[in-house]
Amino acid sequence: MKSHHTQGFSTRSIHHGETFSASTGTVMPPIFPSSTFAHGNSEGFDYTRSGNPNFRILESVLASIEECKFSTVFASGVSAITAVASTFKSGDVVLCEENLYGCTVRLFEQVFEKFGLKTIWVDFTSAASLQQIKKTKPSMIWIESPTNPLLKIIDLRRICELANTEKIPVIVDNTFCTALLQTPLQLGATLSLTSTTKYINGHSDALGGSICTNDENWKKRLDFAQKALGLHPSPFDCWLITRGVKTLSLRLNKQVRNSIALADQLANHPAVRWVRYPFRQDHPQYNLALKQMKGGGAIITANLKGDQARVYSTCKSLKLFTMAESLGGVESLVCHPATMTHASVNADVKYQLGIDDSLVRFSIGCEDLEDLSLDIKDALKQLL
Repeated sequence: MKSHHTQGFSTRSIHHGETFSASTGTVMPPIFPSSTFAHGNSEGFDYTRSGNPNFRILESVLASIEECKFSTVFASGVSAITAVASTFKSGDVVLCEENLYGCTVRLFEQVFEKFGLKTIWVDFTSAASLQQIKKTKPSMIWIESPTNPLLKIIDLRRICELANTEKIPVIVDNTFCTALLQTPLQLGATLSLTSTTKYINGHSDALGGSICTNDENWKKRLDFAQKALGLHPSPFDCWLITRGVKTLSLRLNKQVRNSIALADQLANHPAVRWVRYPFRQDHPQYNLALKQMKGGGAIITANLKGDQARVYSTCKSLKLFTMAESLGGVESLVCHPATMTHASVNADVKYQLGIDDSLVRFSIGCEDLEDLSLDIKDALKQLL
């Protein structure tokens, strides 16, 4: 009798199956840096822009951990966003969560708007957003949860149920969680997008993006965009990301543990106005976060008691938190969203959302908790 045991997340992230080098017995897939392949080979490769063994290996792993049928990899998270946006036509409307990654906003408002794509920005934590879906009947609903950088939690199942009834595809940017903490496709989403640059790779040394789906037609569209628009990653980056994902559960679980403790420390500090962390009881969507996510993630957003100059100085004085863009690596980072990740967002919009000069985003790494705690304590002294 065959066993019906389902392998665990860590096992699936480590065992990638096909290596395209069976004759050598290699445990880790090699890098296939070739730009072209001999016509008529048994695997069907022809030109790396339209497919490469390292792409296929990584896609297999990512589909496995997302527990879905298909994955397509791209050169970056922005490339993945571009691939989806390229499927729209002039006059299409995308209903977007109002607090999205700054580069997503920039792509929609400064690039694709010129080609006739219209975006409508909605607070998807509001019950009124459901009526907006029915009223607008958009070509797609675009969501992040948790959002960047305010960490709003969106009720994905509720929105996807309505969208599916209306036959509206839903894309969820799942970068902050990865499939370890949240699985949008199982909550009803059509597409699950991830910047594999971040937690999936985890070492701040490769760029990549991916979109997972169970929809064969979407898989065909995404593969076409990868090839036709030149959005493909490099074989080397795919190799690095395939290596990185093997330790995702080890890294992210450690980062989550650190984050829980540091969020409490920040919330209790007199130089901090407020803290947002999904698994703290003072988070506005705390109960939803507990229901929807398997952990609170490793991003903490805090509002400090200081103007831009003092907040900048505080960030720069941190020793173990490098002030830098990006997130999700083993090393801790600190970011000033108003002038970094969301610098391209209109100033009035930033003000309305609450992305002000006192807002700081911490990406918590894998360092020892005591060291990170002391670093934050020392840096915040200058705000007292």
